[in-house]
Amino acid sequence: MTPLFDTHCHLDFDDFAADRVAVLERAEAAGITRIMVPGTHAHSALKIESNTIRVQRSFGLHPYFIEAHQQSHIDWLEAQLDQHPTAPVGEIGLDATCSDYDLQCKLFEAHLALAARYQRCVILHHRKTQPDLLMRIKQVRDQLPDCGGVLHAFSGSYEQAKQWYELGFKLGVGGTITYSRAQKTRAAIGSIALDALVLETDAPDMPVAGQQGQRNEPAQVVTVLQSLLDLREEDEAIIRRQLWQSSCQLFGSAND
Repeated sequence: MTPLFDTHCHLDFDDFAADRVAVLERAEAAGITRIMVPGTHAHSALKIESNTIRVQRSFGLHPYFIEAHQQSHIDWLEAQLDQHPTAPVGEIGLDATCSDYDLQCKLFEAHLALAARYQRCVILHHRKTQPDLLMRIKQVRDQLPDCGGVLHAFSGSYEQAKQWYELGFKLGVGGTITYSRAQKTRAAIGSIALDALVLETDAPDMPVAGQQGQRNEPAQVVTVLQSLLDLREEDEAIIRRQLWQSSCQLFGSAND
């Protein structure tokens, strides 16, 4: 059976400090063989090792930490891209619930300029900012790689999903679709082209239905997959294979 790739998991957060090895063991038991750990701030580079799961990293300045970011951190980011020739740029984006939106926009533009220069895909964060993000991505889309990146934690309508797909972006499918009340997002994920989708947990955040208030972890990607299977018409084998191929298109083949 095709393995699973958790394309967005903050395994480096302190939430996992006490039992990170056990978390990885449970992920392995769930069939996960690759995990992408997005960067959130400068100098965050905890080394995570596993004999069975390939743990990859990206580098970016997350809007949640906007008060800690400095313009000089862009120089740090560029140094990381020099040292890691396949690392994506992210987690980056815009968040209407965070402070200093002007600075968020300036840093976001600087991130996109680096992504274009180094030809790296981007991992996008959004909260009440999809139209603004979409506009800014459209302005630079022809400068980014063919697979531009992934809109992490997609929630929204089919029309929104289609706009991102037509720009060559993947949609991060996480715990949101496990909630029956998320009807608009579930309908969009069930209808959009299968090759638009990749799985993610956003662990330790975004717990699946029934586990509100609990720490999320990568093994729960199986729960997300089950909800996805319920929403799609394709066979499980076809869905698993396409999810893996789309994830590798974003973040490199198994041999990269």
